[in-house]
Amino acid sequence: MYIWTTRVGVLGSFVLSIGCMTFGILQTESALRAADWPNFRGPSREATSPETGILKTWPKAGPKLAWTTENLGSGYGSPALVGGKLFLLGTVGKEETLFSMGPDGKVLWKSPLGPVFDFDSNSWSGGPNSTPAVAEGKVVCLGSQGILACFDASTGKELWRADLPKTFGAEVNPVGGGPDNFGWGFSWSPIIEAGKVIITPGGTGGLLASLDLETGNLVWRSKGVAAQATYSTSTLGTIGGKKQIVAFTQNGPVGVAFADGALLWSHKKETPYPDVVCTSPIVSNDLVYLSVGFGAGAETIRIKTEGDSQKAESVWSEKEIANDNGGVVLYQGHIFGFHLKRGWQCQELATGKKIWESKRGSLGVGSLLIADGLIIALGEEKSEVGLIEASLEKYSEKGKFKLPQESKIRKSRGKVWTHPVLSDGKLYLRDQDLLFCYEVK
Repeated sequence: MYIWTTRVGVLGSFVLSIGCMTFGILQTESALRAADWPNFRGPSREATSPETGILKTWPKAGPKLAWTTENLGSGYGSPALVGGKLFLLGTVGKEETLFSMGPDGKVLWKSPLGPVFDFDSNSWSGGPNSTPAVAEGKVVCLGSQGILACFDASTGKELWRADLPKTFGAEVNPVGGGPDNFGWGFSWSPIIEAGKVIITPGGTGGLLASLDLETGNLVWRSKGVAAQATYSTSTLGTIGGKKQIVAFTQNGPVGVAFADGALLWSHKKETPYPDVVCTSPIVSNDLVYLSVGFGAGAETIRIKTEGDSQKAESVWSEKEIANDNGGVVLYQGHIFGFHLKRGWQCQELATGKKIWESKRGSLGVGSLLIADGLIIALGEEKSEVGLIEASLEKYSEKGKFKLPQESKIRKSRGKVWTHPVLSDGKLYLRDQDLLFCYEVK
């Protein structure tokens, strides 16, 4: 049973405006609305939103809660939203499942993906942990067992699937725990771009691969980068006129050509990162920003282009903003994110200079997005949600509230690790089987 509740008369009703779009019809990739959040970290894949008119302050109780959907099962993946429809991975029994929900939070359909990945000593996560990608009327999603599948976004009909470990010899680096070649399970999110699905199978056959969106057939494999996958979702960018995919390995970042998967550059660390790598790289012109938690710290590298060749060189490397898994965001030439277990920080991209750090008593460690000059952050420890000014001068909270419920199915050492999502003035926050929708515009 799927429970949908609206706090009518207490916190107001939920009103969805989808303009000239007809409900149930998904636009093509080139015609996505500005308000859509079609994949992990949003329309630009940078955890930034072009929306304006966001509430500048919150009342003590927080913004209005429009609805809550329950019984979505375990999972840390965020929802993707296109045309007022939500797509989210969760579980039904022991089966990882793709849910489609309407703008009121009611489940429209659900389609099975594959068995939940788990093991006896796992007290952290139960999968699935990735966010679907939506484009051209299709939804592509990844299960924690490494099953990648494409569904019709309107009906939930399966169009194609691939078992990445069996078909591609896919592997996840197990540093930090978990079985050999699987670690904590496949957790990166797929990317849809120009009719292709960019995936990170990992393994000796190549870290990255490109599939045809219509058929699921292999277009290319990055054989020049034989590395196991991390938990990081790759980033798209154009550097020196070359469209490329920037991806993390346990030994450092690499850039491969979008067209054919050829290795363009690599930046190998003297010693591998000491623990899990989760945060996505950030590309800004010829600079690439990298952050890894557990004491590894942050670094900006410059990609120098000379003719057909590219080379990476370090610009700076500091211990500031060592980000575990909450992500970092670039805004006005500065990086915002949580540093270790110490506090929120603002850091200059070009120099690594720390501009400010939050004090004790502020919102704890968590994930974030930026919209309209404001940071919306979800704290992983206490289920607190914070509104923070994206200031280049100081840390300034403009509101904070606690989610009204906490998941009872979260594992004993699990946290509220799902990244927040903003679409059409609605803020979506997840704690495992619970999905909350708030009005923030």
